[in-house]
Amino acid sequence: MKEYMLLIHDRVNHHDDLTESRFHEFLKKCEVYILNLQKQEKLISAQPLVREGIIISGKSGSWKEEPFNEKKEVQVGYYHILAKNMEEAISIAKGNPEFEYGTTVRIEVRPIKTKEITTNFEYPKTTVST
Repeated sequence: MKEYMLLIHDRVNHHDDLTESRFHEFLKKCEVYILNLQKQEKLISAQPLVREGIIISGKSGSWKEEPFNEKKEVQVGYYHILAKNMEEAISIAKGNPEFEYGTTVRIEVRPIKTKEITTNFEYPKTTVST
């Protein structure tokens, strides 16, 4: 199995078009999607992201901090998954409930680099416990 990141992009206010009951229905379907991935042992982690933040650029001694443009598309969450190959990762992404409840969502499917080939450095897989 290989690791993939499903990066979910959408408008900041993409759920504003949903009624409260439809939004609740969407959240429940997300829970089922996550539980199914866990049962299949395909989910490493998943988190929604708050729709505000800061972009940091520059370099040491001349940092620039600015809020990202909240009127454009933002990353609204991610799923860190296991899949046999890119085709399976794409299939998992296509099953995400975001597509059923909106028209502006895009999911970026990216393989994760777990090891540097030239140095044999393996990136850590530790998790933080709360």
